[in-house]
Amino acid sequence: MAIREILLLGNPKLYEVCEPVREDELQGLEPVVQDLHDTMMDFKDRYGLGRAIAAPQIGVMKRLVYVFVESPSIFINPTIDQKSEEMVEMWDDCMSFPELVVKVRRHKRCRIAFRDENWTEQRTDLGEDLGELLQHEVDHLDGILAVQRAIDEKSFGLRSQLSLLK
Repeated sequence: MAIREILLLGNPKLYEVCEPVREDELQGLEPVVQDLHDTMMDFKDRYGLGRAIAAPQIGVMKRLVYVFVESPSIFINPTIDQKSEEMVEMWDDCMSFPELVVKVRRHKRCRIAFRDENWTEQRTDLGEDLGELLQHEVDHLDGILAVQRAIDEKSFGLRSQLSLLK
C-alpha cells in the first residue's frame, strides 16, 4: 500500500498506550499490515536492519505488531504473560531512533499471548532472540521506548560506534 513515515524519538504519540484491536476491526487491518510491511522493508533497505515494527511507530495507535524474520507474522493485542527470572543485557535499537543504540535488560525467555489474523488465540514461548524482539515491540504498544529502559546513563551510543561499546 504505502511507505509511512516512522515517528521519531521525541514525538509524544510514541509515549501513548495503544487501544486494543476489536474483532470487528480485523478486516480493516489488512491495509495497516501492508503499510507496516512496506515501511519496515524500506527501512531495512536504507539501514540494513529491521525485523519488526509496531503500529504506533507509523501513527496507528492500535495493539498490532508486524514481524518478518523468516516469514511474516502479525501479533494482534499481544501481551507478555510469562517472563523468565533470568535476564540478559543487550544493545537495543529501534526504527524510531535509527542512529542510537541503548543498553537494556530483557527477560531471557518469555511467553506471548496474542490473536492471529484469524482472531484465534495463540500463545508462543520465545527464546532470547525473538523474546527480546517481542518485548521491545510490546513496550511500544504500552508507550514505552528502549531509552526509558536504559540500564544507566552510560547505556547510550551511536550505531556507528557499536563495535566500541561494551
